[in-house]
This record gives sequence, structure tokens and C-alpha cells, in this order.
Amino acid sequence: MRIARFAHGKGMSFGVVEGDPQAGPEGLTVAEIEGHPFGQIRFTGARWALADVRLLSPILPSKVVCVGRNYVEHAAEHGAEVPTEPLLFLKPSTSVIGTRDAIRLPVQSKRVEHEAELAVVIGPPGARRADREAAARAIFGYTCANDVTARDLQRSDGQWTRAKGFDSFCPLGPWITTGLDAGDLEIRCEVGRRPDEMEVRQLGRTKDMVFDVPTLVSYISHVMTLLPGDVVLTGTPAGVSPITAGDTVTVSIEGIGELSNPVVALD
Repeated sequence: MRIARFAHGKGMSFGVVEGDPQAGPEGLTVAEIEGHPFGQIRFTGARWALADVRLLSPILPSKVVCVGRNYVEHAAEHGAEVPTEPLLFLKPSTSVIGTRDAIRLPVQSKRVEHEAELAVVIGPPGARRADREAAARAIFGYTCANDVTARDLQRSDGQWTRAKGFDSFCPLGPWITTGLDAGDLEIRCEVGRRPDEMEVRQLGRTKDMVFDVPTLVSYISHVMTLLPGDVVLTGTPAGVSPITAGDTVTVSIEGIGELSNPVVALD
């Protein structure tokens, strides 16, 4: 099931995206559901063509917990060692945007980079000091993420809060896919200025994570309680590189879909 959060003429709703994404967005519809998707799914009967609504970030987390250097080759491209246990940092909820929303380049940074990642959405009842089995049960679904990073500030600050925390630095979307086996999915990031000139910058598979998803959720839950709706970013494959105003960044994950964001200069 694909769960979207979207804006329409009467407000904002959650809904189930119906149709085959391989056939293109023109054939997709979104069926509105009552309330929040964490409960029993009840349809209201209202439906829209996907092209007639605006997709929002699929969830509004209380926190985004991120994992650094969770792919060996990504650690190597920064000359860093692979951690012996998960390396955690946080992004604020105010960094979250949806697909098609603009990544805004801050004036404080001269080098902002993309980081394509698999994102885990926590469902009820959350996770607190969970073992691997309980951690797996706490996973509601998955979405695409871009852990946008001001690389120069990350290096100069010595810690990562400012570099990772700017408004618009956590695109999520296009929707949450449930019932997905995330053990071996392709992650791709493309950057370009026109649809016909997109360059593949990152190409990896989730099977190459140092720590798999249940291990990460369990580990984090022994540090902080994961609430329903919280998001875990699982690390990025090698190939991160700069983005500039005028670019479009598209993160694609097998079995989920595409998260696409234009890049603009912050006025």
C-alpha cells in the first residue's frame, strides 16, 4: 500500500495512491481516507487524479534520526572509518519538505551536497528499548529521503547539527510504501537541469548497509523513544556531490518511487 499526504481544494488529507506507477503519474489516483493512516484504513469515497493534488511530505515526524557512514564506500570517500556501532545524529522536524518542494541553499554554505537514503517511518506503538523483532514490528513503512548536507559547515563545525539542519534539508516522499522488504533495494540519485540531462550520481543497494534496518531501529530505541511518525534515515551510498541553484535532485528507490526537488538560492 502507498500512503500519501496531500493538499486538495478542501484542505489536507491522507490517502491511498492507486494504480501502477510504472504506467506514469497520469494513471494514478489518490483515494482519501479518514483521519490518520496508523489506524484502520477507512475510505471516505473521495478520489482525485494524482495530477490534481499537491503531494506533501508523507509524514510530519517529531524527530528525524539519521545514521552516518552506514555504507562502507561512502565512509571511504570521506576518508573516514566505518563505525563499530551506528553513528547517530538528528535533523529537526522543520527541515522536512515534500516532493517538488524546493531545497533552499543557505548563504552560510559554499558547498551543499545531496545524500540519497532509504527512510523508515515508525508506526504504532513506537519503539522503546526494542529488540530486533520488536523493532521490525514497529516499522510502518518506507519512503525516499535526501539528507541534504552543507559539507563545508560539517567539516568546519566538527559536529553536524548546523550542516544537516537547515530548513528544506530533509526532503521526504513521494509517499510511504508499506509491506515492503527493504533488505535489498536499489537506491539511485540523479541530478540535472533538464529531464533529458539527468546524471546518475549515486547508485547503491540497501543490502550493502553496515547495519540493517531492524538493527538501527533497535539501537536507536535504546537511546531515545521512537514515536509513531518518527523517521529514521539509514545512511547514503557513495557518490555524494555538490548541488547548485537550478539543479533538480531526484532520489529513486526500488519499490517506492521518486522524490524530486528543485534547488534554489535562498534570497
